[in-house]
Amino acid sequence: MQINILAIESSCDDTSAAVIQDGEVLSNCVANQEAHRLYGGVVPEVASRAHQANIIPVVDLALKKAGIRKEELHAIGFTKGPGLIGSLMVGVSFAKGMALSLDIPLIEVHHMKAHVLAHFAEAPHPSFPFLCLTVSGGHTQIVRINNYLDMEILGQTIDDAAGEAFDKTGKILGLEYPAGPIIDQLAQQGEAKFSFSEPKIPGLDFSFSGLKTGILYFLKKQVKEQPNFLEEEMPNICASVQDRIVSILMNKLKLAVKQTGIQTVAIAGGVSANSGLRKALQQTGEELGWQTFIPKFEYCTDNAAMIGVTAYYKYLEEQFSDQGVAPVARWNI
Repeated sequence: MQINILAIESSCDDTSAAVIQDGEVLSNCVANQEAHRLYGGVVPEVASRAHQANIIPVVDLALKKAGIRKEELHAIGFTKGPGLIGSLMVGVSFAKGMALSLDIPLIEVHHMKAHVLAHFAEAPHPSFPFLCLTVSGGHTQIVRINNYLDMEILGQTIDDAAGEAFDKTGKILGLEYPAGPIIDQLAQQGEAKFSFSEPKIPGLDFSFSGLKTGILYFLKKQVKEQPNFLEEEMPNICASVQDRIVSILMNKLKLAVKQTGIQTVAIAGGVSANSGLRKALQQTGEELGWQTFIPKFEYCTDNAAMIGVTAYYKYLEEQFSDQGVAPVARWNI
């Protein structure tokens, strides 16, 4: 029997729905929210209201693209957390209502675990165990993946995430939100000619708060001495910032490989779309003999396909939720 799962993702500002059949992605639809650019960041109330407007059209589109009728669904997977509580409530409530009306199981999914399992949306797939560097606006972690549903955090940020470092630097530079992709584009036009110190954090944990402060003080000093510094050096500034963030990530990842002996390495999360990080992982893998896995761009950012893939493996283990399930803003792996 074919297993058809509808997946819903609404953890932040993207409303997404996907249909997964026996672990294969049949459709993956996303509605973005452009309004947040006006505010320089995601506004929770605006995000939750936009989810309410988008969720029915997105789910309908995902079913139509997949060629699946709602009566053919066997379960509904949804993001329980972590994320913005108002945004999560929209997705969770919709999933609960639809599952109840169809009398099919609910499957709660951890957003960051789903980012890791995005690697199983399409071949080739990493073999177990493998290490995954999960990097996004809210998380930076090195995770050991023992199987589809068994994951262990080896290191994580003690303050800001890598994605925050990109976006907050972009705000300092006067760039639009989200600044990460813009910094990436500008970095490709410049060179890493400015030096920023690497935080001395023991073990496999990360810290980006000090780097962000160091960048701020550096820019203030340079602009005071040279008023047109930002305009004249923007590509080089972006290249230097990106180079340091990527080197921090890669140095910890190298240490994790050394400590665990695991040489199958993947990246996941929104920041895994960064060209500098993708290139660094590929080059390091070739130099050190790692087997590396880099997700397609559509599976880097928040999407329902990764939620559906995770829900599929939970379905096989009959890990279902009941109608009392509620969203959570914070949720440890």
